[in-house]
Formats: sequence, structure tokens, C-alpha cells
Amino acid sequence: MMLPKKGDAVLVQNITGRYGRLHTKLMLDYGTNVAAGATPGKGGQSVEGVPVYNTVAEAVQNSGAKASVCFVPAEFTLSAGQEALEAGIKLLVIITEHVPVRDELRLVQLAQAKGAAIIGPNCPGVIVPSESVKLGIMPAPSYAPGDVALYSRSGTLMYEIAGQLTSSGFGQSVAAGIGGDPINGTTPIEWMDFVQGMDSTKAVVVVGEIGGDAEERLARHIQKSAYKKPIVAYIAGRHAPKEKKMGHAGAIIYGDYGTADSKIRALTAAGVKVAMTPTQVPSQLKDALG
Repeated sequence: MMLPKKGDAVLVQNITGRYGRLHTKLMLDYGTNVAAGATPGKGGQSVEGVPVYNTVAEAVQNSGAKASVCFVPAEFTLSAGQEALEAGIKLLVIITEHVPVRDELRLVQLAQAKGAAIIGPNCPGVIVPSESVKLGIMPAPSYAPGDVALYSRSGTLMYEIAGQLTSSGFGQSVAAGIGGDPINGTTPIEWMDFVQGMDSTKAVVVVGEIGGDAEERLARHIQKSAYKKPIVAYIAGRHAPKEKKMGHAGAIIYGDYGTADSKIRALTAAGVKVAMTPTQVPSQLKDALG
């Protein structure tokens, strides 16, 4: 996976929309080099001084961007994602919620064929504090430069735990919301392998939630892999009722499948320190680091 560095050109798809405009400004304020936008039929306009092009191909050609943040509505996300990947985008951050699962699968398949990576859909994006790079909608004050990698299925819990880490002196090397849908463009296992290979990372914080078996599969992967960097986890939804969707499309318990308890047991068995509340994450991290 390619993470943008300070000054690297970034593209925003549907930059002329309400959310595209708002978050383009916030990304620029953070220091991100939003160099181009793309909205069909809006070519020649500008948003916060950023030139707008009719196609992603034009935007990439004129800006050199290799990363894109997509604010395109769900019904058009497949075509927008395909356009970006075909134009040479190597990191596609899809903020959009309610993208059909079939469309997500097709985009993941295309990204693999193109040697690209997708973060999301239904996610807040990714932030690299030391590089002043923010690709998404997360509140910048929650984050600070450091050496702890954080990734989460829940956007708002990512903000909360990042704030807890920052206030306790644990800055972040990278923080990513991987998305709350059943299909993730980048899976927890892929993220774990990626951040474990980062020289700038000394420890990893995982924020999971009820639904599916991603955390159980991650636990098995941790047991099989000789990870040297400490891992701390928090699993949301310990008191969630069964068969009631809790905010995310993937956050639902069917019978005894996908419970918080099963995920906590699996991670604990894999040697991961598991916090019972977000406020416990910094102390668990301190213990894990020795």
C-alpha cells in the first residue's frame, strides 16, 4: 500500500458536492495537498482554489495525483471507483455509505488487478499526522504525530480512541478507518501486516466491533505470525442485543455468531491485550510496551 507523504498530490472526486467542498477545505487546512478535483460537467470550476476537471483521467494528468478521496453517492460509486483505478489511482479512499456489496466486490477485484488499494467504503479515511496528510473526514485535533498505528471498523470510535491516545502521550504513525461494511477494501489482516512492517510504528491498536468474524480471523493470523510489535484491542458492542443492526451494515449478531465475547476470547488467546473501555486503551498500551 502507498501512503501519501507531505506535499504529494491528492484528488477529490465529487469535490463540488456539499461534503466534497467541506472536507476539501478541512484537508487543505490540515496541510494536505489537494491538487485537483473531478466532477462530471463541472470542469473549469474551482473549489477552495483547487481546479476541477470533468474526468479523473484529466485530473490525474494535470496533477499527478496517485491518491483519491471519493465522495460520490452510493449509486455512482462503482463507476467512479472504476474510473479512478483505470486512471492510475493507487490509493482510493471511499467515504460513501450504502454502497452495494456487489459493487464493493467488483471494486476490490479491480484494485487487486491494478495493484492498487482501497480504504472503505463507509469509512472516515486515513490520516498520517507526521506528514500532515489527511484523506477523509476525521477531526484533526484528535490526532498527533507518534509511533502507534491505529485502525478501526468504527469511525467515531477511531476518533475517540485517537483522542485518548493523544491525551496520554501516544501519537499515531497512521490511523485508518477501514469501514463498517461486511466487505472492506483493505481487511484487518492486510492492515495488520502493513503496519507491522512500518519502521515508524512501535505498537498497534485495533478497534473492532460486533458482527462477522474479521476479528476472529485476525486473531488466528496473529497466532500464526511472528509479530514483534505489541497489539492492543478494543471491541465495541459487548452489551448489544442479538439480531439488531447497531449502526453499521456489518455490526449485527446472529445467534452466537459475531459476538463481542467471541472476539475478545479469540484475541486474548492470541496474546493481544484487550481493553474493556476506550479509556483503558492507553494504560493497556503502556503495559504492552513495558
